[in-house]
Amino acid sequence: MEQQATMSASKPRVTVKHPALAMASMLIGAFVGMFSETSLNIALPSLMVSLGINTATVQWLVTGYMLVIGVVLPLNSLITKWFTTRQVVIFGLLDFLIGTIIAALAPNFSVLLFGRMIQGIATGLILPLMFTVAMQVFSPAKLGAAMGACAMVIMFAPAIGPTLTGLILAKLSWRWIFWAFVPFLVAALIFALTSLENVGKISKPKIDVVSILTSVVGFASIVTAVSFASSHGWGSPLVLSLLLLGIIVLAIYTYRQVHIKTPILNLKIFANPAFRAGALMVMLDFGIILSAMYILPMYMQKGLLLPVAMTGIIMLPGGIVNALVSAVSGRLFDNFGAKWLTRLGFLIAIIGGIMLLMTGTHTAVIFVIAAHVTLMIGCPLAMSPAQTHALNALAGPTSGDGSTIMNTMQQIVGAISTALATSLLGIGQAASHASAQGAFTAGVHVAVYLPLVLAVAALIIAFTTHSFKTEH
Repeated sequence: MEQQATMSASKPRVTVKHPALAMASMLIGAFVGMFSETSLNIALPSLMVSLGINTATVQWLVTGYMLVIGVVLPLNSLITKWFTTRQVVIFGLLDFLIGTIIAALAPNFSVLLFGRMIQGIATGLILPLMFTVAMQVFSPAKLGAAMGACAMVIMFAPAIGPTLTGLILAKLSWRWIFWAFVPFLVAALIFALTSLENVGKISKPKIDVVSILTSVVGFASIVTAVSFASSHGWGSPLVLSLLLLGIIVLAIYTYRQVHIKTPILNLKIFANPAFRAGALMVMLDFGIILSAMYILPMYMQKGLLLPVAMTGIIMLPGGIVNALVSAVSGRLFDNFGAKWLTRLGFLIAIIGGIMLLMTGTHTAVIFVIAAHVTLMIGCPLAMSPAQTHALNALAGPTSGDGSTIMNTMQQIVGAISTALATSLLGIGQAASHASAQGAFTAGVHVAVYLPLVLAVAALIIAFTTHSFKTEH
């Protein structure tokens, strides 16, 4: 029996010649996609001046991108049942390359936004597929390390984005942010054409038009609502109407997915307690990362009055630590399982959040770096184990549904957390009677409560979850 179990643990679900090379195109594509999601945050002031637009307009370059990802992601499971792995990945990379070139050459805001939204389609296709393929081509014994590499892409790209963007903007125009993507996308295409193998079966299920429409309208309404909330306010009739529409339509979508024979997204897997707990921890972890990465660069520029290039350099140590911990956490999962890694990770993230609350207008840069690094130890330490724990609880084809669900909800949670952070920042500023610099720092302190609350919620889930079945 032990020998059979060992043999089972050494065999992947699908055998390919070179698993690492097969994953390379998706890893690079997902890295560029996630980098693109956060890289423009630090460039928005430059874009406003260059394109002659205001804050409310320029924010759509970030939220429009997330909107398209949020719309495409739920359809990923259906798409992969109609088209092969190679077809989806190669199309996604070509799509991203075209969108990048359009954005780099854009003569005005409208064309730039169009290019960004084309990029969002590619990210929505490649991101969940990366995790699905990893679950298929790596054996259970090596899965933790493989998922760690995937998590490193997800966690490292948003963390390193401000650093690279700041360095580019110090010497070059904003267009070079997009031109920098091109060589990576070309390399990813080469790997896809030469090394990627088809994983999964083409079943071509019946297309449920109602499910597609409710998915698109529901997720688009929610993301658009939270995007408008930062400029219109949460009490705005437009925001409330969009939120109500999104909730009603998504309720219809959810009911339909649970009751039809061939759902676009198998939401029944939320009945699995191990998947449910792991997925919730992943979503909260991603919310912590995006909200903190949104707040920190602005605090450095407007609270500490540091230049853009310096802001990027200060973000670098945290980005490097993030990558290292993401890679190590996957291997630690193979040895220790998810329970203690998730608990320790979120506890460290809480410490990082508390450190950010202790900052001021004259805080030493080294303390800000230490707070950022602490956060970048905690979040990735919990991310990969939580994700692997969730997906390991699923069998066969449902792992693809699990990956799509988690990635979709990450984008929704990311959009909501960014909007909430913006709102809290404004509330804190309005309540302060200090100078502009002091008021902004006060706003940052209020905004920091968001990632702190998310970390506490994730820690509670980690401590109340007892079905960590994948532990050794």
